Amino acid sequence: MRVLVVEDERNLADAIVRGLRRQGMAVDVAYDGSAGHEMAFVTRYDVVVLDRDLPGVHGDQICADLVSSGALTRVLMLTASGTVADRVEGLQLGADDYLPKPFAFTELVARVQALGRRATPPAPPVLAVGNLTVDPARRVAARAGVPVDLTRKEFGVLEELVKARGAVVSSEELLERVWDANTDPFTTTVRVTVMTLRRKLGDPPLIETVVGAGYRVTGPELPAGAEAHR
Repeated sequence: MRVLVVEDERNLADAIVRGLRRQGMAVDVAYDGSAGHEMAFVTRYDVVVLDRDLPGVHGDQICADLVSSGALTRVLMLTASGTVADRVEGLQLGADDYLPKPFAFTELVARVQALGRRATPPAPPVLAVGNLTVDPARRVAARAGVPVDLTRKEFGVLEELVKARGAVVSSEELLERVWDANTDPFTTTVRVTVMTLRRKLGDPPLIETVVGAGYRVTGPELPAGAEAHR
């Protein structure tokens, strides 16, 4: 899941970012409304955690522009004011959820995860291809019932490939969906992660490289293409 945090209180913003990354999310941060507005429209985010009272571009404007653009991005609005009137106003602007400060971090995580599920087409709670199962909620993968020990990035790549249901996913798409904006776009990290993931998943191989296009997961119900190789 790709998340953007737009919050001008740096300590709070950095704490949110660290916490969400520990949950395996790819998280970017902006410390003012102007940077947040630009980032929200350059990258496709699943969720934007948006402080309402921002310098530069106001949070209300960012929310309204996202809604009017037709983007699938979900907005969780944060505010120091938790009155009913403020919550109603925020939701009427198009925010998908509203969380007053101070808040429990576990609640923030749960709300972001719930919004992330709504930002993409519905998927089964547990994804499966052949004898491989992937549980995004518990962040657990298993093959033939045997748990596979994966890093956060390896799990993120596997989840994106399985969700594609046999479609090819490019390195650029994986980089955008699993890593954050600080990652060098010319890095070999995707290729290296896929190589490690293949090894951990064992034989027969599930992940195929489609020359010049990207990667895909194949199984009994997802036939491989003639142009793919392992």
